[in-house]
Amino acid sequence: MAVSYLMLTASVIMFGVQFRLNQIYEKEAGSSTRATLVFIAGYSVVGVAVLAVINGIRFETTPFTLLIAAISAVDFIAYSFFSVKAFSKVNLSLFSIFSMLGGMLLPFVAGIVFFREGLTIGKILCIVFLIAAVCVTFERKKKKSGLGYCLLVFFTNGMAGVLSKIFQSAPYPKTNEAMYSILCAAGTGLIAAVSLLFVKGEKVRLNKKIIISMAGYGALNRVANYLLLLALAVLPASVQYPFVTGGVMVVSFLIGLLTHQKPTKRELFSVLLSGCGIAALMVFA
Repeated sequence: MAVSYLMLTASVIMFGVQFRLNQIYEKEAGSSTRATLVFIAGYSVVGVAVLAVINGIRFETTPFTLLIAAISAVDFIAYSFFSVKAFSKVNLSLFSIFSMLGGMLLPFVAGIVFFREGLTIGKILCIVFLIAAVCVTFERKKKKSGLGYCLLVFFTNGMAGVLSKIFQSAPYPKTNEAMYSILCAAGTGLIAAVSLLFVKGEKVRLNKKIIISMAGYGALNRVANYLLLLALAVLPASVQYPFVTGGVMVVSFLIGLLTHQKPTKRELFSVLLSGCGIAALMVFA
């Protein structure tokens, strides 16, 4: 159990750092649909390479593993597409609310309802604190309504965790976590690369910062998700995903401090609530 929480903590730190790498890429290449697909294709190649080393350079699969990996790849591409669309209509704070709540609540509910994970006072308190932490960051700005895209972001981000839980819990023949992660990364990269053939727009001119950000993001993202899969074999989804959501909020805040970004009062309060949520989960779960 303690090892699982260490893996979660490592994942949270990696997710926090990868957000910074994503910001660097967007600053250099923009956030158009084409630039997003180039980013996904590029970091997926690196992710596959890193995971292949972890898996011992061997290949194996089963029909069930291929099915869930394919669905996961499509889900991630859909999330990325809807994110770009949502960004064109809503502000960052509203987008973050739907994205983070989806990533936390859907696996949480699926764990309780479909996988018979117990509902404890710690889980309830954690969810309440984290919902408040996410919502307190909201800033009202006048933009076109993008509620539909936000709801799709909520669903697709949440489904990523649900699919991971299904893979770990289903009684069908399947590969190990590393091979499943390789197939997810390969599928995502392949879909992104093929999509580039049909998406018009200015070509992304690669430079040192773009290449480093893609490579770093690919390694961190795929290893972090791999560790989440390993931890999910031990921890309930209703514990793991609230922990990850709260942890990422805290780590992102700390990275902001290290990069000399002055926090707002809303951000300070949000981090405090996130810490309370994690504490409640650890003490009462």
